[in-house]
Amino acid sequence: MRKVADCRDYPSEMNCTLTIAGEEQEVVRAAAEHAASVHGHADTPELRDEIRQGLKDEVPQHA
Repeated sequence: MRKVADCRDYPSEMNCTLTIAGEEQEVVRAAAEHAASVHGHADTPELRDEIRQGLKDEVPQHA
């Protein structure tokens, strides 16, 4: 099942609305890179664990 990381689920001064969907490993990597490059977080194993814990299952649009 595909996973989703949604910036709207995390507090941010930027009010970022980015949503990333895909296989878990892809989403964690992309979300960590986004958090580092856009939000100024350090891309650490702890950040990736936090992202992984916050992932949701993607709801198919064709359901």
